[in-house]
Amino acid sequence: MKRRQLASVTLFLVLVSQAHADENAMPFPLTPPTIDAASWVLMDSTTGQILTEGHADDRRNPASLTKLMTGYVVDRAIDNHHITRDDRVTVGHDAWGAGNPVFKGSSLMFLKPGEKVSVRDLSRGVIIDSGNDACVALADYVAGSEANFVKMMNEYVGKLGLTNTHFETVHGLDAPGQYTTARDLAKLSRAIIKGEPDFYQMYSEKSLTWNGITQQNRNGLLWDKTLHVDGLKTGHTESAGFNIIASSVEGQRRLIAVIMGGKSPKGREEQARKLLTWGQNNFDTVQLFHAGKAIGHETVWYGNPHQVDVGSDKDIYLSLPRDQLKNIKAKYVIERKDLEAPLKANEQVGTIQLIDHDKQIASYPLMALQPVETAGLFTRMHDYLKLKF
Repeated sequence: MKRRQLASVTLFLVLVSQAHADENAMPFPLTPPTIDAASWVLMDSTTGQILTEGHADDRRNPASLTKLMTGYVVDRAIDNHHITRDDRVTVGHDAWGAGNPVFKGSSLMFLKPGEKVSVRDLSRGVIIDSGNDACVALADYVAGSEANFVKMMNEYVGKLGLTNTHFETVHGLDAPGQYTTARDLAKLSRAIIKGEPDFYQMYSEKSLTWNGITQQNRNGLLWDKTLHVDGLKTGHTESAGFNIIASSVEGQRRLIAVIMGGKSPKGREEQARKLLTWGQNNFDTVQLFHAGKAIGHETVWYGNPHQVDVGSDKDIYLSLPRDQLKNIKAKYVIERKDLEAPLKANEQVGTIQLIDHDKQIASYPLMALQPVETAGLFTRMHDYLKLKF
């Protein structure tokens, strides 16, 4: 194997400009805040890295955080051109709060049976009002029934790799067999944020008036002037406790905090605030490598051309403690004794390794960035003699 030492990574790190997934969690030499909740997660949205967590894989009742998946399924139906945001939905009797005993005492948009409401406004009712009636109206319209819609929700659970999540309702009211985890909810939130921007902006709206009733968004962190929170959702049932998912943006960096089983509405906000503040104060998200940009050049025997650029075929980002950045160096390793033609574009030829004080903290595939064809007879003979003698 051949090793190539690169310049200190800090020489070519740039601030993150767009998202790219890297869900490798790493231990960090920092003391996280003490969180008073049943489970929690702080995720860097750009990389998918978990910066700190507690009981992140404990299965718990999602309560109204279920509505994140409801919104996600509706957004996918729009992306797939099955429906549009401007479609008018006729509200059925099963989505009428006064006519459905399941909804007694729960959150509602206060829809009326027979009224026609756009998909956009129903989505706002789900997100801002946490309206259980709006969830049912959308489920009926998208899938024909709540049962069919729940099936779609669980199909997306599989597609998103949410290994500890299962839904039984479209709204999150307590139901046997319904559960999720803080880690899975962070992953779902990240997928929502990366979805349609005009859909995600609904999560930052502070109030909604419908049928003469104005309701405030229950996410009190939206009013926090220091954290720059723009979503996502709260939830509460007797068995779930007080849940919240909050996402904050500082410059081009985004963090997602998940709190499950908080002690009170204000308590869950305070615990999320602790996580977000700690993350903002201690971490930076940096771009390590640019897709298609050469970080080295290697000889290709028997090839035309005789040299190939090597690097990453993807933009690679990493979240690291600020005081750790100066220690990070990079090298790449060619995993073959000699590179020989032919080579395909984006064929893996080795690994890129990040080193912190002689300890490897991450690795990424090293790719040939261009194709290399087999050279003519004369070149091949010349290379053969050079290699053998």
